[in-house]
Amino acid sequence: MRSILRLVSLSALAATLAAVPGSAQRTTGPKERYEMDAATASGFAAMTAGGGKPGLGSAMGMMFGGGPEGKVVHTLDLRLGSNQAPSNPPVRGEHYFEPQAKLGKSVPLLGPEPGKYMPREESDEMPQNFERPKGRMLLFWGCGAKAGPGQPVIIDFSKLAAGQMPPNLFTTTVPRVREVMTTNSKSYAAWPNNKSAKVPPADASLLGAHRVASNVGSDISFTLAQDYMPALNAQTTMQGDGSVLLRWNQLAPATGYVAWAFGGMDRGDAGGDIVWWTSSNAREFGGGLWDWLPPATVAKLVGQKVVMPPTQTSCAIPAEVRKAAGEMMFGNLNAFGPEANFAYPPKPAGNAVWDIDWTAKVRFRSHTALMIGADFAGMGSGGGDAATPAEKPRKKKCKGPLGIPLPPEAC
Repeated sequence: MRSILRLVSLSALAATLAAVPGSAQRTTGPKERYEMDAATASGFAAMTAGGGKPGLGSAMGMMFGGGPEGKVVHTLDLRLGSNQAPSNPPVRGEHYFEPQAKLGKSVPLLGPEPGKYMPREESDEMPQNFERPKGRMLLFWGCGAKAGPGQPVIIDFSKLAAGQMPPNLFTTTVPRVREVMTTNSKSYAAWPNNKSAKVPPADASLLGAHRVASNVGSDISFTLAQDYMPALNAQTTMQGDGSVLLRWNQLAPATGYVAWAFGGMDRGDAGGDIVWWTSSNAREFGGGLWDWLPPATVAKLVGQKVVMPPTQTSCAIPAEVRKAAGEMMFGNLNAFGPEANFAYPPKPAGNAVWDIDWTAKVRFRSHTALMIGADFAGMGSGGGDAATPAEKPRKKKCKGPLGIPLPPEAC
């Protein structure tokens, strides 16, 4: 899988640096590569963005029109890779922002600390916190009131040998795209990190000048004319035929949408059925569909009906999914967005060699999460002595069918 991801990275870079048709222009470099991932999170996704810990109070406030804070947040992930060693170790850098970014003058880019945990970068098939279910997993896919033929695909984990995973459980045709990683960089630095982490507020903006200075190469400077994407607002309505209609607002910058839902999380520990549904017309789960994808890749996936087109604003979750999942499901909606690409120095005319010093890529997306079929009646009222509140029983951490952390209210 590592070789696949490297191939994706090299292919994407080659496409970016390709000469005009018919030319034989040669390129060298880049010495430095910078990647900036900007996301807008809303709904339950806003509560967990940036490592937040959702609680019932914040969930109720969001559901019943609480204050605007917490409803929408932004996240940034910054990665710098260089083929040069640091001039004065360790690897370090700074990303300087305009005041409207509301992150202070700059944020520090730091390299990996020896012996410290580093997030896994290269897995396209399996989420980082994957936990093998104890019972069965029921897989559904496609929008429509009724599930398509051959569904559900049932995977009985109780009949598999310890540690064994069924082949092709996750997508192999839509890999995650990472062009800057520790594995393809002589020097690497990133933010957020163990020393610095901030969540940009809902009114923050990325428009304007950006500068990245480090001890592994030249300064990287670019000006963004694109900003964070608008927030997604998703709603569900139970239909008379047993299906669930998922609707959302159309986002002008979106290049496509994908939705998925989990059910049965409350019975997973007991070996009961866990349900996983995706809006794709093919059996495609995970991988890049959870992440950022290049507009050209999204356009291809829209044509294959793996991703919903940017004009679509609704999708029916089949009645069979609702019946198998039980009273409540946890849903997600991902809107893929545009990209901005920069390179220095500018591409020379004719067939002159293009010696590239650095490249920078900024990727955008918007995503939301919501409860489907939840009944919160009576949960907002308090009781007992306010001075001596009753002790709340400790609950196990709520996780989806793949070990993915979910809000406590989902279980």
